[in-house]
This record gives sequence, C-alpha cells and structure tokens, in this order.
Amino acid sequence: MKVILLQDVKKQGKKDQIIEVSDGYARNFLIKNGLAVAATESSKKILAKKLDKQKALEESLVAECQELAKELQNIEIIIPVKTGDQDKVFGTISSKQICEKLKEKGFDIDKKKINIIDPIDTLGTHIVKIQLHKKVEGEIKVTLRK
Repeated sequence: MKVILLQDVKKQGKKDQIIEVSDGYARNFLIKNGLAVAATESSKKILAKKLDKQKALEESLVAECQELAKELQNIEIIIPVKTGDQDKVFGTISSKQICEKLKEKGFDIDKKKINIIDPIDTLGTHIVKIQLHKKVEGEIKVTLRK
C-alpha cells in the first residue's frame, strides 16, 4: 500500500514522502497514529500543492537573504580594542561582539550564523562570513582599531 508520510518515520522515510509499505503496517500503525495518509489521487494533488507552496516560500526567502547579503557587503564594523606591545590585541573578537555591532546598525542577525574562521586578534580589516540561509552567504568587514 502506498502512503504519504505526515511526519518523519524512523527507517521508513521523511515527511511528505510517498512510500510503499504493507497494508497492515499502513492501516494499523501509520494511519491509525496519524503518521501517514493513504496515497490517493486527491491526497497526491494536495501534497503537490503543498510542496509548490513550500518551494515558492523557500524561493522568496532565498531572494530576501540575497538582498540582505548585498546590503551587508557594504557594511563595515569598527571595533575599538586595547593593545599591548607591538600592537598585539588583548583577546579576540567574538561573534557576540559582531552581532551587537550589527544590531546597532539595524541588522538583526543571530550570533550563531556568524562564521569566524580565523581568530580576529590583530589590528586591521578582517572579512567575516555570515550564513544567512543554506544557499546564501554574506560577508562583512570588521575593522579593529586602537
């Protein structure tokens, strides 16, 4: 029997996937517990509409993130730091500090999305990548000054 999964089912498949299972398993477990529905023509049409709507929503989200990435490309964050001998910075700059500076400029970006590959511990300008979406990555310039 073919069913459409309404939730992820361990060792069977992911949500919105059409799978083939035995009749008893489908009726007595999957459908009874609300994990799946029978894959009829009408349910397949509903699934197709739902997937189209999700795809359109995903595309608009990607476009929105690309616009934000273009805006962030022109942003430069200046962070004043204390230095020691030979202009060595005390400590490093964290994603939390970058996030706070971005909020001051009007961008609400989660600190977990800020990817600091190399530690920012020297004076000058550094490029920091921000993962806005699975498919979209932005960059900002972080400048350390005395």
